[in-house]
Amino acid sequence: MVDAKGRNMKCLTFLLMLPESVKSRSSKSPKAASPSGSSKLPPVCYEIITLKGKKKKKMAADIFPAKNGVGGSAVQQYHQQNLNNNNTIQNCNWQGLYSTIRERNSVMFNNELMADVHFLVGQPGGTERLPGHRYVLAVGSSVFHAMFYGELAENKGEIRIPDVEPAAFLAMLKYIYCDEIDLSADTVLATLYAAKKYIVPHLARACVNFLETSLSAKNACVLLSQSCLFEEPELTQRCWEVIDAQAELALRSEGFCDIDAQTLESILQRETLNTKELVVFEAALSWAEAECQRKEITLSIDNKRKVLGEAVYLIRIPTMALDDFANGAAQSGVLTLHETNDIFLWYTAAKKPELQFASEPRKGLSPQRCHRFQSCAYRSNQWRYRGRCDSIQFAVDKRVFIAGFGLYGSSCGSAEYSARIELKRQGVLLGQNHTKYFSDGSSNTFPVWFEYPVQIEPDTFYTASVVLDGSELSYFGQEGVTEVQSGRVTYQFQCSSDSTNGTGVQGGQIPELIFYA
Repeated sequence: MVDAKGRNMKCLTFLLMLPESVKSRSSKSPKAASPSGSSKLPPVCYEIITLKGKKKKKMAADIFPAKNGVGGSAVQQYHQQNLNNNNTIQNCNWQGLYSTIRERNSVMFNNELMADVHFLVGQPGGTERLPGHRYVLAVGSSVFHAMFYGELAENKGEIRIPDVEPAAFLAMLKYIYCDEIDLSADTVLATLYAAKKYIVPHLARACVNFLETSLSAKNACVLLSQSCLFEEPELTQRCWEVIDAQAELALRSEGFCDIDAQTLESILQRETLNTKELVVFEAALSWAEAECQRKEITLSIDNKRKVLGEAVYLIRIPTMALDDFANGAAQSGVLTLHETNDIFLWYTAAKKPELQFASEPRKGLSPQRCHRFQSCAYRSNQWRYRGRCDSIQFAVDKRVFIAGFGLYGSSCGSAEYSARIELKRQGVLLGQNHTKYFSDGSSNTFPVWFEYPVQIEPDTFYTASVVLDGSELSYFGQEGVTEVQSGRVTYQFQCSSDSTNGTGVQGGQIPELIFYA
């Protein structure tokens, strides 16, 4: 028997093993156990979902933003569903209470009635005994079909599954029985693992979509590691977009310290990281400290260097500013005296020594600009500020990262401006900066940057605002358009109620949005 992807399904054990690419990611990961047998070794999924070390174990809810509507223990909720089902079916003609096969099937979810198989799910000490119905399971999963009706089917009443969390297994069963997808931050990674293991592709896709909508600089590095583990290239690409554009936030996040060594190396050698090399160096040291704790070895400078291994040479230390190197990396103790001396000579000597460290600066990201006016002008009585807010709303059709605004300058010669820029969504402040910029009297725009690029999701309107203080008169835009195509991104503009100084779609200030895509 062969499934849709051409995989031979005669061997039940093969079906329930992880792909080789997953096994190779962790030297400690044992082969997944057969569902009909137990394993004394720690299951692979446990290493995926929990984080070992002296620190408190971290659940997915610590990595993903909290979402409304899901609370309490998922297992307890499903057991309540079991009780409700048993209460419902006390009627001898319970089938007549439901008009569709979907509703009648749903009654059987997590229900002992007519159950012809039981699963012992989870690790010893946290095992849950869950009822199942072979026919329903076989209809929902080719793996269950092979398990119950294939050539090597075993007629066992209980099947042990130590490598799947009970809540995740129940979430998968709920999809198979009820055609309902019930995901939460606590269970989504474990549910994705279960969906992949039992080849339930639509549930796996829903898990990936959940992860993509929860993606941020806070969890991008952890998700990058998991997306490679689960062989999800689209999610991997999304993670790289966030890490590149918001590199400083991503590298300084707590989740960065939880990635595996292979993911660390892939990030350190990334050409498009949009941050200073000192930030990369400090992030690598933080990861080394966490790795020492995971390995339960003494937290020392020598051990930090040891766990970093060859990855330290992926940090482009010679591209740091001299002050950053002298006050940071040179005094960290991680570099040998010989390495420190050679790097100082690299900065200062005419004949530079050969270095093991990469010495070419990263390319980073090139900012793009969305210009919303077709022309600009100035008049003897415009544009005046008086501390009022110029604001416009915009939406995009693809995820972008707003890095700053391009603003007009004085129409009366060179002048310095003080600018307070803000970016909001539905009144919630996402990014701001209070800075100064110099204009040379031309009609050009001048960039004003946020401290960190702000992630912008598609099909939602955001409010861009600026309050300027400086020369009374400046250039202003005119002949504005409601829709602008900038590269592969389409921007839509509309007037903002926050604008109290005359800026709107047709004319005014904030002529440019500077972004990464």
